[in-house]
Amino acid sequence: MANSLEFGYVVNRALGAAPDAPQARPPRAPAREQNRTFKKEKKSNNIIIYGLEESEKSISELFQTVKEIFKRDLNLCVEEREMNRLYRLGKKNKVENKRRPVLFSFTNGWKKDQIIKNKKNLKEIYISEDYSKEVMEKREALLPQLLEEKEKGNTAYLKYDKLVVKRPNPDKNSDKRKRELSTSPQSTSTTKPKKQQTISSIKTNRTNAFNLIRTRSNSLNDTLTHKKQ
Repeated sequence: MANSLEFGYVVNRALGAAPDAPQARPPRAPAREQNRTFKKEKKSNNIIIYGLEESEKSISELFQTVKEIFKRDLNLCVEEREMNRLYRLGKKNKVENKRRPVLFSFTNGWKKDQIIKNKKNLKEIYISEDYSKEVMEKREALLPQLLEEKEKGNTAYLKYDKLVVKRPNPDKNSDKRKRELSTSPQSTSTTKPKKQQTISSIKTNRTNAFNLIRTRSNSLNDTLTHKKQ
């Protein structure tokens, strides 16, 4: 058996065929792209809260403050079991007494999406997504173009690190204008309801019958008068 395998290997070498090689693995995504995807998924359930007064003495007090604001302004109830992490960002500066942002990480994306969707109703604080430094720089660079598109009358907004622009459809407005012009106000105003048409028809028939009877009565009187003469 060993001799036959050795003979086959020698034949393959003589014919120029290479020995069996292991199958090539599919190419991996670049390390930078993998790192970017990992950071995005890691921050997908996070929000950053700005402007929240820094008077709490514990994480529990901080959570109660945030919970009361969400309930009052957004009518959303956030339970402690839905909280993954909650803490202030950066070091506290006693001299400037600035309010440090708060990172709130949720255990599920549903509650976080509800808060982001209704954040315009918040009165005392401001909320944003938890973007990386790289994404924040890209979004900041897109702001002039965003304002320019809005001045043109287009619908424009930032989605992660991309600018989305939706221009109005002129064909849709043209079709709407044609439909408005094709509707004649005179034809709609002169059209009577079905009930009014029925009553009008009955009155007309009664009038015609009365006129017919009166005509026959006059004809009969004329006939009788002629016979007497």
